[in-house]
Order: sequence, then C-alpha cells, then structure tokens
Amino acid sequence: MWHRFYATTRRFLSRLFISTSLFSTPLFSTLFFSTSFLLTISSCGFFPEKGDTEGDQQQAQWLTSARLVVDTDPTLTIIRLRGAPLDSAHGGHHIILARYDFNPDHTILGDEYSLHIALDLGDIRTVKRGTAYPLGPPGRIAAVATVSCLCSPLRPDSVRGTFGIIQRGMTQIIARIDATLFFTEWDDSTKHATYRLRQRLDALR
Repeated sequence: MWHRFYATTRRFLSRLFISTSLFSTPLFSTLFFSTSFLLTISSCGFFPEKGDTEGDQQQAQWLTSARLVVDTDPTLTIIRLRGAPLDSAHGGHHIILARYDFNPDHTILGDEYSLHIALDLGDIRTVKRGTAYPLGPPGRIAAVATVSCLCSPLRPDSVRGTFGIIQRGMTQIIARIDATLFFTEWDDSTKHATYRLRQRLDALR
C-alpha cells in the first residue's frame, strides 16, 4: 500500500547558501519558498519524525460506509477486526483497518510481530484536518487493536493516544497515529503487555 521513505532538507539547505550573492536574486526567493514548504509539510507529519516506530505498513483499508465488528473466538484465542457494510442512512461510519509488521527480518526469528488496528472515524466530514483527536473509547475516535506474535496469546484492553488526518482525498487518507496499545494475557489476567504505534498511516478506499 505504501513504503517507508525518508527525506531530509539538509543537503538542499547546504546547496542553498553556496553564495551570498544569491540572496538578492529571484532564484533565491524561489528556493527559500521551496525549502520553507518542505519544512512545513515535514512538521505536519508527512515525513518520519523523531521517536517514530518503524513498522512496515502492509495494508490499510478505508471503508466509507461500514460498521466496526470485533469477532472473538475465545476457544482459539483469536480476535478479528473487520468492517461490515452498512450505508450511512442506517448509521454507517468511515472505518480504517490497518496492519503494521515489526522486525520482519527473517534471519532473526522470534522477535517479529504484527499490530492490527481498527479506527472508527464516524462521520468523516466532522473530522478536521490537522487536529489530533483522542482515541478510545472514551475518545472521539473509537479504536481497537490486536497483536500477532510468538508470545502468549493476548487479548485487547484499550487504545490510548491520538489520531489526526494530514490530508484527505477522494480515495486516500494520509494521517498520523500516536498510540499505546494495551493487552492482557488470555490465560492470566494479572499479566499485561503494551505496544507503541507512532507513525504515518496511509489508507486507501
């Protein structure tokens, strides 16, 4: 769906100030505007930020008329997240289903895991671009997460953090999620686990 990319303006800036005589030229004005634009969109979350997690987003689906469904099978300790079709006239919401893979190095076995997260945005027309909304419940945007790992089976407790849309088009949402995912072991309610998910999210219709 998308691949991690990294960008920096360091090299661009070093070339920008080659000559002081450039400051008074129209070319400098154009270059300065371009640099300012790059720094602006970087601060808005288009580019990776310090402290981001490094999950490989494998999928992210944007459902425009659906109901978030959490299927639980306690016998197999499996939880599945999906969206059931439901038109907006009957309460259908905008749903995002995403998956991130961590430590997918096949030469080192045992530390890889996947995080699945479902976000219920409700009526997307009420979700403002550039605003970080709290996740919940009880947050503005309902969120549920699961984890797949070589570990004891874990069931979801809650998701805490924020989600904000950077850009929304007809077929794609570019956003950022900054969340902590809380889990409890299936066979021992006294044991808990937490996972971090803080990075860009791209969802397609």
